[in-house]
Amino acid sequence: MERTTTPMVAKPRKRCPWVDPAKPDYVAYHDEEWGVPVHDERRLFELLTLESAQAGLSWYTVLRKREHYRRAFAGFDPRRVARFGEAEVARLLVNPGIVRNRLKVVAAVENARRFLDVQVAFGSFDAYIWTFVHGRPKINRLRRLSDYPSTSLESDALSRDLKKRGFRFVGSTICYAYMQATGMVNDHVVGCFRRHEIIRASGRDT
Repeated sequence: MERTTTPMVAKPRKRCPWVDPAKPDYVAYHDEEWGVPVHDERRLFELLTLESAQAGLSWYTVLRKREHYRRAFAGFDPRRVARFGEAEVARLLVNPGIVRNRLKVVAAVENARRFLDVQVAFGSFDAYIWTFVHGRPKINRLRRLSDYPSTSLESDALSRDLKKRGFRFVGSTICYAYMQATGMVNDHVVGCFRRHEIIRASGRDT
C-alpha cells in the first residue's frame, strides 16, 4: 500500500501591521526598502521629497505617484531640481502624476537648494543626517500598530535643525517617517521577517 504525503504549505511571512497584503506595490516597498539604511545622496533626496509631499496625505498615495515624481523631478537629482525656476514650477503644477500643491512643489525646489547647502557644509547630506542617530540605526521593539510613535526626540531635533537651515514641510512627524524610510530607525515589528534581516545585515544584535 502506497503512503501518501501531504505537501508542505509554506508558512506566510509575518509583516508589519500597516502593510495591506492586497496591494503588491505596498508589500514590495515594505519587503525591499522600508527600514533599510540609506546612504546614497540621490535616494536621500528622493525620500525627503516624497515624505514632504505626503504631508496631510497617506504614504501609499505618494508611493503610487513615485515614478511620476521621478520623471518630473529630474530623477531626483538635487542639482538639477535646485535650478528649477517659475517655468518648471508652472509645468509641475499641471502634471497630474504628482501632488499639485504649489506650496509643496515650491518646497521641493527650495529643499533641493538647501540640500546642496548641507552637502557643502558637511561634505554630504548623508554625513549630516545620520548624526541625529549617532551614525547607527535606532532599533525599536514594537509589537502592534498602536505601538508606533509619530515623532521622537530625534525627529524633533532633526525637524528643528532642518527648519533652521531653510527646509520646508519638515515637521517632526514628516521627519520621523523619513527616518523610518531611510533606515535611521528600524520600526519593523518584533516578529516581522524584515526586522531580523535588516538587523543581521547591519551586524547588530536584536
